[in-house]
Amino acid sequence: MYETITYRVENGIAWLTLNRPDKLNAFTSQMNSEIKKAIKASAGSDDVRAIIITGEGRAFCSGQDLSEVDESKHLGQVLREDYGPMMQQIAGCEKPIIAAVNGVAAGAGFSLALACDFRLVSENASFINAFVNIGLIPDSGNLYYLTRIVGHAKALELSLLGEKVSASEAKSIGLATKVIGVGEWNEQLKAFAGNIAAKPTKAIGLIKRYLEATYHLTLDEYLTEEAEGQRIAGLTQDFAEGVAAFTEKRKAQFIGK
Repeated sequence: MYETITYRVENGIAWLTLNRPDKLNAFTSQMNSEIKKAIKASAGSDDVRAIIITGEGRAFCSGQDLSEVDESKHLGQVLREDYGPMMQQIAGCEKPIIAAVNGVAAGAGFSLALACDFRLVSENASFINAFVNIGLIPDSGNLYYLTRIVGHAKALELSLLGEKVSASEAKSIGLATKVIGVGEWNEQLKAFAGNIAAKPTKAIGLIKRYLEATYHLTLDEYLTEEAEGQRIAGLTQDFAEGVAAFTEKRKAQFIGK
């Protein structure tokens, strides 16, 4: 089913692994398509409560594979046909998505990590906004997300200088959710994802949706939308379970519905 990624679901967690380690998991058009397909499958599955995107081998993703650029297409066309749809699929997924940044995340690979809800970063990993080094602008939604995460001034600095950002610096500027030691990587990654997967999935989706809405709605418009979101949340089985657990002084057992 997949040739450039691997995909499996275990214990409510979908593992999407970029699988071109000999190319540092560089993007191709096929990989863009397969990521989009896997995210769509995860979003539509009741068995999936959280998604992890990571890379095979020593890199997370080094960006576009420049040796496989279709010279018959201009770069804007490549973005509209390959990267744009992939990023839109990720943005439209209301299940929590974790970027498990196991190694370098450069160029569009950096953009992919930015688009996720969390960035768990190996102590040996790094980020590079390398577009400027080849005379391009950051793409694949890069500046859209980067500015929101680290602020205008820092986003400009990272984009214009094109310098490597270490895991520790990524944590200090708010880019990394958590930095994990190599020896603890698998254990802590599974624990973090398991914790997210155990939370009320529908509520998480609504939180993601309405947080995004704050960027383009007035307060009055937002309050109207918020009320509708809370109406939807209040009808879920997880809300009923949460109230029952609170009343009975026990830990809630959410089922994601």
